[in-house]
Amino acid sequence: MKKLKFYLIGLIPGLVIVFFILNKKGASCSGYLPNSRVIAETLSKDFTYSENFKAEMNTLKISDKFIKDSIITKGKIDFERSHAQQKPCPDYVLVYPETHPKYEITFEKCKENAVFNTLKKLK
Repeated sequence: MKKLKFYLIGLIPGLVIVFFILNKKGASCSGYLPNSRVIAETLSKDFTYSENFKAEMNTLKISDKFIKDSIITKGKIDFERSHAQQKPCPDYVLVYPETHPKYEITFEKCKENAVFNTLKKLK
């Protein structure tokens, strides 16, 4: 029982200190989840748009900046409909926003670039 007291006396203040230090630096564990990893990898690639995708962007009056900054960054990958293990370029279905989706994008994430195939407006 005495060992447990000493352990907790060191553990609790240690956790508080680490929490405040890491929180100040902006560290988080969210970057390790599959959704975050796919989005981060996609944003690091060169973007290539199919003709169908470009036409739909013009029709919906969506800019390249809006796609990168909002739809992809804040979107959610639907792993049930995606083929993440496909070789050489896995393809993904991304919906935005996460709750009550308005847009759906399908894209392939290759080594050098990300190829965006379709853009759909839902509802």
